[in-house]
Amino acid sequence: MTSSALPSPAPAPAPAPAPAPSPSPSPVPASVLGLAPVVPVVVVEDLADAVPLARALVAGGLPAIEVTLRTPAALDAIRAISAEVPEAVVGAGTLVTPVQVSDVVAAGARFLVSPGWTETLLEAMRGSGLPFLPGVSTTSEVVALLERGVTEMKFFPAEAAGGTAYLKALASPLPQARFCPTGGIGLGSAPAYLALPNVGCVGGSWMLPKDAIAGRDWGRVETLAREAAALSAGATSR
Repeated sequence: MTSSALPSPAPAPAPAPAPAPSPSPSPVPASVLGLAPVVPVVVVEDLADAVPLARALVAGGLPAIEVTLRTPAALDAIRAISAEVPEAVVGAGTLVTPVQVSDVVAAGARFLVSPGWTETLLEAMRGSGLPFLPGVSTTSEVVALLERGVTEMKFFPAEAAGGTAYLKALASPLPQARFCPTGGIGLGSAPAYLALPNVGCVGGSWMLPKDAIAGRDWGRVETLAREAAALSAGATSR
């Protein structure tokens, strides 16, 4: 007798594994000053150096990385670090125009730094929604920013503009202002800045010696970054 049973359906193929999610970039910080005691100030000449350099800094304990807009590779470097080094909080420095602000935000910057400020530049940085550090070097500039509701600033060029003595003199009459001094600061002088009550962090490039970058000695960069990150003990003990 012929069976009327239907053939069993072929087993369904196993579903393909879902692709691994791309790493998410670091969240936008509430403040630049609390990210690390030292913010490396990075000049990227060769785009191929951007990601390994950022990884070395992060491994050494310096997650906040300021990439300066001083080279043609800078925007692509910010884009690459944001996409490939999610542990880093990459920011943009040497901002002097509103167009640059728009460009670095589109590239994935998480904070903004300028050597000085104008009303137009300040409006663009504030409008970005990112934390920003406008540069100052005089008391009048500090007061003008405080008048506009800005309390966190870059003090630049720190050593040339009066160094720790100048910032110490500002602490009493303008206690609400806090600074990231940058310019001429090294491992030896950084602790004196970090000991001041109105300093949240310092910016510098001493952990990025030119010969180490040229030789792509990322292990040396990591070691120097670790030395800089160890300054946090002094920064938090005040």
